[in-house]
Amino acid sequence: MKRNHSSNHQNPKRKWLIPTISIFIFSMTLFLILSITQTKPSSPSSSSSIITELNLNLGEMGLPNFPKFAYFLTGTKGDVSRVKRVLQAVYHPRNYYMVHLDLEASDEERLELAKYVKSESVVREFRNVMVVGKADLVTYKGPTMIACTLHGVALFLKKVQDWDWFINLSASDYPLMSQDDLLHIFSFIPRDLNFIEHTSNIGWKEYQRAKPIIIDPGLYHSKKSGVYWAKEKRSVPSSFKLFTGSAWVVLTKPFLEFCVWGWDNLPRTLLMYYTNFLSSPEGYFHTVICNQKDYQNTTINHDLHYIKWDNPPKQHPLFLNLEHFDDMVQSGAPFARKFTQDDPVLDKIDKQLLRRSPGRFTPGGWCAGNQLLSKDPCSVHGNPNVVKPTLSSKKLENLMVKLLDSENFRSKQCK
Repeated sequence: MKRNHSSNHQNPKRKWLIPTISIFIFSMTLFLILSITQTKPSSPSSSSSIITELNLNLGEMGLPNFPKFAYFLTGTKGDVSRVKRVLQAVYHPRNYYMVHLDLEASDEERLELAKYVKSESVVREFRNVMVVGKADLVTYKGPTMIACTLHGVALFLKKVQDWDWFINLSASDYPLMSQDDLLHIFSFIPRDLNFIEHTSNIGWKEYQRAKPIIIDPGLYHSKKSGVYWAKEKRSVPSSFKLFTGSAWVVLTKPFLEFCVWGWDNLPRTLLMYYTNFLSSPEGYFHTVICNQKDYQNTTINHDLHYIKWDNPPKQHPLFLNLEHFDDMVQSGAPFARKFTQDDPVLDKIDKQLLRRSPGRFTPGGWCAGNQLLSKDPCSVHGNPNVVKPTLSSKKLENLMVKLLDSENFRSKQCK
């Protein structure tokens, strides 16, 4: 059964391979260009009256208005199969997806990914997956990673209009529940809430991140290399307060419009500051949102990921395996990281949580095929607005209720 076409689906003339501009030009001029060429949206009203209790009773709330997510999926050399697997696991016809393999990956790998996307009949029908053709260089330690993310945001803002939240995932991430579960619960979440783990207690990062000055050659070279450290140190800024946290975020479209279009000087000022900051993705969005009065009360202090750390924490989290499966499920988090390629725990997540067969999309209400007669119920697609949540949605509901509890919500906002 074919889907019913609606006025808000993606333009069928969209190209599959999206050309990009250089990171250096992007990071230095993007805000100035877009602030001139785009119309400034109205600033959001204060969220001081935001709900303190979350009622997820479908019978009381009526038919929900399902949101749309804009997923930015990233990988590097050798990650084609991993990125493809993540895309299959999080795919839903309602959402939009942009896939970026950084400059270290070969053109052949990007072409392979683009060919796969074009080969899927469902994706051809809904035209909601885009593959970046000319990639950005990402060095991870320097500002190129946040530049790449902002570039992805800018492309989403340019190419599609009807999305609500932006979600960044890497090849090391994986979902712990279906998109039907996520869409079901988020249909009851206020659309101005930003999920971003943050703190102003930067501790050791003041001396190892904030005061050192680094130069990232990735801004102007086409080959990866280490960052350079300047001999001089800089003082902690007094015109804004530094915040830090997880690089993995679920951010609203209005906030990201503010970051990219920048009708206030704050996003541009902080972009310049974080150009010389080590691990800028752990601070840029956090510092912008917590220093801007229209958005600082919209933060939920959680990155919606299950992540396991050493004690005390090291630079990177532990790799997850079968020993962590039960904890992952009970956490209620919709995503988890980090996973090694093809770890057995991913197969267990596919089988028990996603009900996804190898090489297939995670089934949902939009899949109209007979699961008893076909190994791929999503080979026949129906109405993308039909959502069938599973028991996993109850765990996400419990997490959301806890995060939005009146005593928990306000106490963990920007301070």
